[in-house]
This record gives sequence, structure tokens and C-alpha cells, in this order.
Amino acid sequence: MQTIEKYNFSGKKALIRVDFNVPLDENFNITDDTRMTAALPTIRQVIDNGGSAIIMSHLGRPKKGPEDKFSMKHLVPHLSTLLGGIEIKVAPDCVGAATKNIADSLKPGEVLVLENLRFHPEEEGGDAAFAKELAANGDCWINDAFGTAHRAHASTAVIAQYFPNDKLFGYLVDSEVKSLDKVLKAPKRPFTAIMGGSKVSSKITIIENLLNSVDNLIIGGGMTYTFMKAQGGKIGRSLCEDEYLGLALEILDKAEKKGVKIILAVDTVEADDFSETANSRVVPSKNISDGWEGLDVGPETIAIFKKVISESNTILWNGPVGVFEMDKFATGTRAIGDAIVEATSKGAFSLVGGGDSVAAVNKFGIADQVSYISTAGGAMLEYLEGKVLPGIAAVLD
Repeated sequence: MQTIEKYNFSGKKALIRVDFNVPLDENFNITDDTRMTAALPTIRQVIDNGGSAIIMSHLGRPKKGPEDKFSMKHLVPHLSTLLGGIEIKVAPDCVGAATKNIADSLKPGEVLVLENLRFHPEEEGGDAAFAKELAANGDCWINDAFGTAHRAHASTAVIAQYFPNDKLFGYLVDSEVKSLDKVLKAPKRPFTAIMGGSKVSSKITIIENLLNSVDNLIIGGGMTYTFMKAQGGKIGRSLCEDEYLGLALEILDKAEKKGVKIILAVDTVEADDFSETANSRVVPSKNISDGWEGLDVGPETIAIFKKVISESNTILWNGPVGVFEMDKFATGTRAIGDAIVEATSKGAFSLVGGGDSVAAVNKFGIADQVSYISTAGGAMLEYLEGKVLPGIAAVLD
């Protein structure tokens, strides 16, 4: 497989699949440009080395054909600013004669943004004819959209067949894959995974896959209480998935057989209401009061979690251990973040991924103090589950 550093872009038109699915306010202002800034190194590599860049992405969830609110044109002024004020051409569509004419006339160093891929149902349908029409706009294809790498869409995977010798990973996808592989395939031990969030059901395949590689598994957040109830604990009206009680016990049994330590909360901050103004108190995790619910981990648990993290050389964090959006119940999640930062400063490799965990490190201002932050939600989770991602396989095949 060719790498983006060694590929000769001189005189080439590079079709770059990015993930510019960014949030916009009612005036089409971008409220978070993280995904756009993440793609800049790849775009710059192309245009600084004599190529022209043809940017393609989806935006939002258009229902039926073109909709102005989902037009890529709203992103162009900001992209121009990010690229140092260069003029950016905008195509009327992502396929068709008019778009191809603009693409064909691009000069080295120029940038063209194609219209929203999902204005065509063939994109999500993985239609080969549509992928072929997209491919006709460029000389090489770069996949730099890890956020959509788990989808076998026309632009994320199917298009690869039309560039048998000219398909590449962009810098973002390359760094995501290398960082995840560092955790999953060659972790420095001890390896600790922290799995939080509200539901066991959404994390079950990841947990089962991680049992094959971790030394310690810290389980926090709402799913704690499914494990507590499964072990005969009283959980009040805490979150619980009763249909997964048997599975929770199976996980504990599997972990024991594999020699994996599962660390669960021993004390809990319970509250009489799901609100910032609720009455709260610390109680044993298996003895939550009737009518109350667990919303954070207690001080004893924080001390246990911090000790495990401090002794780890590889750390994966996916999901908060409490309702961190409310400051009253953010103590546990903040403590996890601080412990990971400290371990990282002493040489541990730390990877944070998943929307809530990323939101937490941003809220606590520690994003630049962990080793790597994965911006991809579904794709990262599927990779952790051990699944083959179509957008990755398409480049490697």
C-alpha cells in the first residue's frame, strides 16, 4: 500500500473523502470544526505537492435529494479560512458533466468541494455505477474519513476498485488505525480499559472482545447497576437492563477464567432526583435506597480506579463513569480524566474515544494531555469489537 508521504501528487487530481459532517447553527455557522481541522494535513499534502484537491463528504441526513440546509456550500468560507484564505471552487453536484468539467479544469494547488454525496441515495446504497461516476472526477482516491469507515458506501469503500494502484489513507485515518492497533494489537502492559456509559447492551461486544486483550476492565456509568443487580444488590431506581442480568454474570465469569480483573464501583453517589439540585449522599453500590438512583461513583471507588489507572501502561477510555454533564455528579469522571493524564505524563499510552468521553476531556480541558483522541464514534466502536471496517479494507485490499 502506498503512503500519502511517498505518493507523487504532481499534476494529479486527488479525490479526498473527508468527514465534514459538522454541526451548524440556524445561520449556517459551524459550531464545532474539529472534523474539518482534522482533514487539513491531508489536503495540504496534496496541494503543497503539486496536486489539486477534490473534497467530497456528506453533511447531515438529507431525506430526498438536494436540500439547501445540507449544502456543502455553507462550509466553503470556513474551509477557505482554514486553508489560508485560498479561493475554493464549488461544484453544483458531486457527479455529472458540469461537475466533471470543473474537476477537469483544476490547476495544481486548487481546491474543489463537491456537493453533498447523500443528495444521491446511491451513495448510502453503495452503488457501483455511482462510485464509478465519482471516480471519474479524479486520478487518485484518498480515504481520510475514519468516522464513516464502518460504512460500505459508494465514496467510502466501493470507489476503491476504480483506483487499484492509486488508493491511499489520509493522515487522519492512518493515525486512527495506528493508535487503535497500538491499544488492541500491541499494548504495553498492564493494559486497562475503562468502559462507561449507560447501557451494557451497547457495549457488550466490545467488552467481550476486550476480555481477550486487557489486564483490567473498569466498568462504570449506568451499566454498573445491571452488574450490581445481577450480583443480588439493591439498586433503587438506578438504570438497569433486566434482560442483561444473566449476561452480566457471564461476563464476570469469563473474565475470571481469562485472568482479567473486572473493577466495579464499591460506593455510589445516590440522588433522589435526576437534577443538579437533587439531594445526594454516598452509599454502598449494592445498597442504593428505594426511590433513589446512582449518578456517580463514590470516593472509595475513585481511589480504587485511580490506583489501577496509575499502574497501567496502556489505557483505553470509552464512556463516563457518572452524569458528568451535571457538575454535581462529574467528580468521578473528572477523577478518571486526571488519573489518565497523570499516567500519560509518566509514559503510558492513553486513547480516549466515543462522543461522551471526548466531551468529558474537552469539558475538563485535558484533551491535549492524553496520547490520542479518536473522533470517530461508530467506526471506533466497531473496530474495538474486532470488526473489519469496509473503508479500511477497501484501501488495504
